[in-house]
Amino acid sequence: METYKMTIAGCERELPICKVNDSLSIAAFIMFGDVEVTVNSAKELLKIVPEFDVIITAEAKGIPLGYEMARQSNKPYVIARKSVKLYMNNIVSVEVKSITTDRVQTLYLDGARADMLKGKRVLIVDDVISTGESVNSLLELCNKSGGNVVAAAAVLAEGDAAKRDDIIYLEKLPLFFT
Repeated sequence: METYKMTIAGCERELPICKVNDSLSIAAFIMFGDVEVTVNSAKELLKIVPEFDVIITAEAKGIPLGYEMARQSNKPYVIARKSVKLYMNNIVSVEVKSITTDRVQTLYLDGARADMLKGKRVLIVDDVISTGESVNSLLELCNKSGGNVVAAAAVLAEGDAAKRDDIIYLEKLPLFFT
């Protein structure tokens, strides 16, 4: 398998290149199980993000980063779920279409989690920002919940996302066109 070699928060990694469609491939960045990258990335992002009260991330790939940033900062974190769970009441929801999924999905917060955002400075975190659709959906979810988003941060900015000045990230990740 072809790979793309890069350094992420001081950790050298080889990311597998995966075909999205006939003209586009991406280097797949998977934080799950990579404790060194997760801990180091959280530490480096916490140095450059603005003050915040609570972190929000989407299920599932942003969870390790959201948790580790919360642990290191001693601040709470909220996970926007991709399905309704039995414990959920007073649900707030938004739709999202990500580059890594083949269909529109819905993100859900139960009322108790939404209340954690109300009137708070919220930091959106994710592993990779590419099209920005996930970030936009989390922003909408925060707005519906009464939160004040102070920034969106990710380990990697993919493709044109690296040109944006409204996100915080550690490294650029290219797209591969054929």
